Amino acid sequence: MNVVVHRANVQDRDGIRRLLRNAGRRFPSIKKIFADAAYQGPKMAKVVADTGTWQIEIAKRTELHKFLVIPKRWIVERTFAWISRNRRLARDFERYTRTVVAFVRLAMIRIMLRRLTRLNPCS
Repeated sequence: MNVVVHRANVQDRDGIRRLLRNAGRRFPSIKKIFADAAYQGPKMAKVVADTGTWQIEIAKRTELHKFLVIPKRWIVERTFAWISRNRRLARDFERYTRTVVAFVRLAMIRIMLRRLTRLNPCS
C-alpha cells in the first residue's frame, strides 16, 4: 500500500512518521496497524496518535529462542520474501532510494497482476 525507503542509519521507528503521514492521506479507512516489538513504546504511540486515528498492536513472541509463527508478522515477512524473488531487489545495490521504491512497487504490481489473472478452477 505504501513504501518508504530511508538511509541505513535511520532506525525504522524513527522513519515511520513519513510512512504513516503518507498512508493516512491515501488510506483513511485503515483502523489498526500491526507492528513488531521494535515499534513499541511511548515514542511510537505518540507518532501514531499524531499522524492518524489508528490503533497500534504489537505482535510479540511469547517464548524466546523458539520459532513460532506470529500470524500478523508472518504476513509482512512473507511479503518481503515475495518481493525478494525479483533479482533487482534481492540485494541492496541501488544508489537512490527512489529507485528502490519504484522497484518495490513494480514487484508488488507484478504479484497482484499474477493473482488477478490466475485461472480460477472453481468458476
